[in-house]
Amino acid sequence: MLKLRLKRTGKKRAPSYRIVVMEHTSRRDGRPVDEVGFYNTITKQSKLDTPKIVKWLENGAKPTETVMYLLQKANIIQK
Repeated sequence: MLKLRLKRTGKKRAPSYRIVVMEHTSRRDGRPVDEVGFYNTITKQSKLDTPKIVKWLENGAKPTETVMYLLQKANIIQK
């Protein structure tokens, strides 16, 4: 099953995350199927590729709880 989830990047004590589409059994920092955005926890900045995200959601990818919150905040998904 494919999931929209966060992949950690950045240096120690300064995390930044990429929002990726991955197989649910692969490890957190493994190879993604597709990268669809990023989120910086320090500056609260995010950039999302909306057409790609909508395409993956229509094809059955399930977002994790945190990614669901980010998508709702960006008005891509309604509650």
